[in-house]
Amino acid sequence: MEAAGRFAQGDQSAALADDLRVSVRSVQRWRKAWSQGGPRALASKGPAALPLLSDELLAVLEQELAKGPVAHGWPDQTWTLSRVNTLIGRRFHKSYTVQGVAALLKRHGWSCQGPARRALERDGAALPAG
Repeated sequence: MEAAGRFAQGDQSAALADDLRVSVRSVQRWRKAWSQGGPRALASKGPAALPLLSDELLAVLEQELAKGPVAHGWPDQTWTLSRVNTLIGRRFHKSYTVQGVAALLKRHGWSCQGPARRALERDGAALPAG
């Protein structure tokens, strides 16, 4: 929307592109849309691509995650983004980046958890009180 105001002021595409940190070509497309439809033509039309996993597939993913990593062949009970990404690839034949998996999980209410660090050989009776 800032671009619409700057178009009305007559700002050059190159200067506007530098200020908004976009390509000159993007500014030219925006200017064309603005000249044909006004500021409303610059409103977002939503994401550029549909999500890779539908709601139904996401529900299946959550069921698979609930089974735990050991059920999927990993040696411990720690889900990492890399492991979730591998599971998505194996189960659904879809390709995400690790950052994409993080965003997907965050959008659907999952959060990062750190494991509780406790020695397996810990002897609670030998620890000092306090």
